[in-house]
Amino acid sequence: MVSKWYLIRDGTAKYGPYDDEQLKEFAASGRIMPTDMLWKEGTDQWISAASVSGLFIGPPLPPPPPLAAPSRESTEGNRIAAGICGILLGALGIHKFILGLTTPGLFMLLVSVLTCGFGAIPMGIIGLIEGITYLSKTDEEFYRIHVVEKKGWF
Repeated sequence: MVSKWYLIRDGTAKYGPYDDEQLKEFAASGRIMPTDMLWKEGTDQWISAASVSGLFIGPPLPPPPPLAAPSRESTEGNRIAAGICGILLGALGIHKFILGLTTPGLFMLLVSVLTCGFGAIPMGIIGLIEGITYLSKTDEEFYRIHVVEKKGWF
């Protein structure tokens, strides 16, 4: 039985079906890239072309290294800066941006600005509470909760 492969490039355009020989020819001529996604009947999910055995000459590309979390030593300054900004500028969500929590920070900023300042009162109270909690935690607690677990609120 001849395998019928289908190809997706850039997550949008779907091509195929192609048999095994056509697929090898396309790979050799550069018409298929290792980053393209392939599927054939009998497989559960789309796979990268680089993972298809014998399709590309040479060893497959290694997976990218995982992103490392910041070290505990580098978060002490963030804890203090985020705590002070939370207390003084909590309504603007700057303390969230310092911690890399873009969505909650943007939410606080937009609520404060788009409500003509009326939403700044509850956002300021939330920022004050969060600033105090950041400063009252030990470095280890802060690192675990806000850097590793990425807890967004309180």
